[in-house]
Amino acid sequence: MKFLDQAKIYVKSGDGGDGVIAFRREKYIEFGGPDGGNGGRGGDIVFEAVANLNTLIDFRYTQHFRARKGGNGSGSDRTGAGADTVLIAVPIGTQVFDDSRELLLADLDQPGKRVLLCRGGDGGHGNASFKTSTNRAPRRADPGWPGEERWVWLRLKLIADAGLVGLPNAGKSTFLSVASAARPKIADYPFTTLHPQLGVVRLSHSEEFVLADIPGLIEGAHEGAGLGDRFLGHVERCAVLLHLIDGAAGNVVEAWRTVRDELNAYGGGLADKPEIVAINKTDAMTPQQIGIRRRALERATGAPVLMLSAATHGNVAETLRLLQDRVTAVRRDGAPAVRPPIRTVAAEVAAPPGD
Repeated sequence: MKFLDQAKIYVKSGDGGDGVIAFRREKYIEFGGPDGGNGGRGGDIVFEAVANLNTLIDFRYTQHFRARKGGNGSGSDRTGAGADTVLIAVPIGTQVFDDSRELLLADLDQPGKRVLLCRGGDGGHGNASFKTSTNRAPRRADPGWPGEERWVWLRLKLIADAGLVGLPNAGKSTFLSVASAARPKIADYPFTTLHPQLGVVRLSHSEEFVLADIPGLIEGAHEGAGLGDRFLGHVERCAVLLHLIDGAAGNVVEAWRTVRDELNAYGGGLADKPEIVAINKTDAMTPQQIGIRRRALERATGAPVLMLSAATHGNVAETLRLLQDRVTAVRRDGAPAVRPPIRTVAAEVAAPPGD
């Protein structure tokens, strides 16, 4: 299945049903009076975050979503039927932007979270609603109110607890495959990873976290160099970043600064996230090289630097323990609600019965 993290779709809620002009006509009832019913309400457009989706590929083939119009009123004061809600299922972590891609309309970051994006139009009044003491036989009925319509952009940001960043060929995919059951593509050339990969790391029966690997960054990624920085959005929600550096490539300080510059240029709070710096591929370095490069990187970062080898599993368990401790601390400080209520762009509305 192809990974797709952006899509543009058109949504339109249903128009309200029309009110009608009708009069009661029965034998032996001389003055039946008006009895035209109101129109029914148009269908709503609601987005819901579901757990069994991980890509927006479905929206490449279905790009228009329209709710049905409400039923028209009828005689005997019968109100038209309300139209059904159109429920659009999206992966957890999907953000909804307006057509300009600048205004965030909704952020579906929790399982079961719902957002009412377009409200259906109200039904029009039938002539029975206009009866007064001075107007006993009104011949007026209103059409239904139109629904709302708009083009929106969907952007998926994967929900992960920890993220892997680094230059191409830093060993991120190898680390992910060793730490979890994920099987990303691994090769000895740059940009092996073309789209984000997720893996679940289990340290014990009660300790686990989700680790995200994104395509490697190069200098100028924020300007579109290489694969660009569009995939950095998938680690914006992470509690901690693991910055892997290829120790066998040479200048580890320059490699670290290149990626840090791209994080700063991207924004989104990535540069302020807690970072664990690790030099990978110690199996391809001599003890002297390990000591020199570690000390140089510690001076540049001002923090301890881990040494590991994903290929030989060296020090991988200790690195995963540090990541788990950071993720556990974030979960303890602020745990999200399990099932929040349905929300609109501007205000809250009640969730449908049965939810």
